[in-house]
Amino acid sequence: MLVKVFGSAVFGVEATTITIEVNIDKGIGYHLVGLPDNAIKESSYRIAAALKNNGYQLPGKKIVINMAPADLRKEGSAYDLPIAIGILAASGQINPENTDRFMIMGELSLDGSLLPIKGALPIAIKAREEGFEGLIVPKENAREAAVVEGITVYGISNVTEIIDFFKGIAAPEPETVDFEKEFGPLSDCSEFDFADVKGQESIKRCLEIAAAGGHNIILIGPPGSGKTMLAKRFPGILPPMTMQEALETTKIHSVAGKIKESGLIRQRPFRSPHHTASSVSLVGGGSYPQPGEISLAHNGVLFLDELPEFKREVLEVLRQPLEDREVTISRAKFTITYPASFMLVASMNPSPGGYFSSPDAPIASSPMEMQRYLGKLSGPLLDRIDIHVEVNPVPFEKLSDMQPGESSVIIRKRVTAARQVQNRRFEHQKNIHYNAQMTTRQIREYCILDDQALQLLKSAMERLNLSARAYDRILKVARTIADLEASESVLPVHIAEAIQYRSLDREGWLG
Repeated sequence: MLVKVFGSAVFGVEATTITIEVNIDKGIGYHLVGLPDNAIKESSYRIAAALKNNGYQLPGKKIVINMAPADLRKEGSAYDLPIAIGILAASGQINPENTDRFMIMGELSLDGSLLPIKGALPIAIKAREEGFEGLIVPKENAREAAVVEGITVYGISNVTEIIDFFKGIAAPEPETVDFEKEFGPLSDCSEFDFADVKGQESIKRCLEIAAAGGHNIILIGPPGSGKTMLAKRFPGILPPMTMQEALETTKIHSVAGKIKESGLIRQRPFRSPHHTASSVSLVGGGSYPQPGEISLAHNGVLFLDELPEFKREVLEVLRQPLEDREVTISRAKFTITYPASFMLVASMNPSPGGYFSSPDAPIASSPMEMQRYLGKLSGPLLDRIDIHVEVNPVPFEKLSDMQPGESSVIIRKRVTAARQVQNRRFEHQKNIHYNAQMTTRQIREYCILDDQALQLLKSAMERLNLSARAYDRILKVARTIADLEASESVLPVHIAEAIQYRSLDREGWLG
C-alpha cells in the first residue's frame, strides 16, 4: 500500500515542502531513498523503538520510503515523525485518509516522546502557503509556529497523541496566540538604561543620531571611559519592532534553533561575539549552513567590542553585508542567502596601551605598535561606518553627581518620532525604511544643500581627503540630524555636526 505524508525542509530562511512516499509490499527490507543524510538514515532505529514502546511495530515486510524531490538533499532528525506516521498508515495501523491534509515534523525519542525541531516558523508559513489544513509539531515549537495566522497548529508531546488523532480517538487542542497580548506595548522597564550613565552627553547624542537613522557607529576611547556600558544601553533607545520585523527576526532565530517557547521575538536582538570569533561564525555557513552572528542581529545591533582585536580577515567579511544588508553563502550544490540588516556598534582603544597618544598618557605606544594595531582596520571598512566618535574619561564631578541622566524612554520617543518621519519619506521606496539605507539616488533627492552647506562640505572633503563613500555618509547623518530637529532642509549646522563625527578621518589617525 502506498501512502503520502508531507514534511518540510528549510534552506536559508525559507521552507520547501517534502513529500514522503511510503510503500509497503511483499518481501523484506527497509529502503530509504531521496538523498537523506545520516541522521535520517538512522531514523529507522528510533522509529522502531518508539513504536514498540507504545504498542505498535514496524511491519515485517518490504518498506520503501522516498523523500521527494529526490534530487534535493534532506538533513536532520525532524523527519522521524512523518516517516513513522507514513509507515503506520501504509501498514493499516492508522487511517491513511487524513494524513495528507497536514504537514508533520518532529524528532522521536526511543520512548515515543517528541523533541523540538529547528525552523518551525518558516515551516508554518510554507504550510499555510501550500494550503494544508494544519501543522503538527512538537509541543515546544507550537507557540512559535502558531504566530502564523491562517493555519491550525497542533503541539504534541508523544507519538501516541498523533496516532490517536488520526484514529479519531482524541484530538489535541490547537495552539492559539493572543496577538494583542503577544504584540502589545512592551514595558518601559529595562535592565540597562541611559539614566545610569554619568556624563558623556555628547556620546549619548551620537548614539541617539545613530539610532534615529540606523547608522553604524564606532566608539574610540581609553579603558573605563564607558564604551561598553553605552553600547549595552543602545538597544533600549531603538524604536519598537514592527510585526514584519518581528516575523523576519523570529524566522532567522527559528532556523538557528534559538527559540525556546517564546513565540515572536519582540526585543531587538543584541549580539556581542567574542573577538576570537571566526569569519564563518560571523557571517554563517558550515557543512550544514546556519545563520551567523550578523544574521542573528538582523533588525537589531551587532556589537564588536575591542574591534582591532578581531582578525583582519574576519572584519573584512563584514564589508559586503554592511553594504548589501544580506549575506550569500555559496556551496558547490546550493546557494543560501540570509538577511543581515543590522546596526554595527563597535568600540576600540585608541592604541595598544589603551590611551590616546599624548604626553599625559600612562602607557605610551610606539609608532610601529600603533600602526600594527590600527592596521587591522581597513579604510573600506571604516568608510562603511557612518559615525566615528571619541569617548573621553568621565571627570570625578560627573561620576559623583547623584542626579540621574536622561532616561532611555525619553530618548526613544525622539528616535521613534524621527523614524516616523523617515517612514513617511520612504513609504513608496522598496526595502528602504530609514536614512542609513538610502541609495545614491535618494541622497541626491532628499539631501539637497544650499551654497553655504556645499562650501562647508567641500572644505571638509578636501582637508580630510574623504572618499566618495564618506561624502554620502556625511549627507545621510546630516539628514538624520535634520529629522531629529524636525527640519525639512539639511542646513549648514547639520552638515557641520555630521562632519564632526568622522574622527578617524582626521590627520593623525590610521597614519
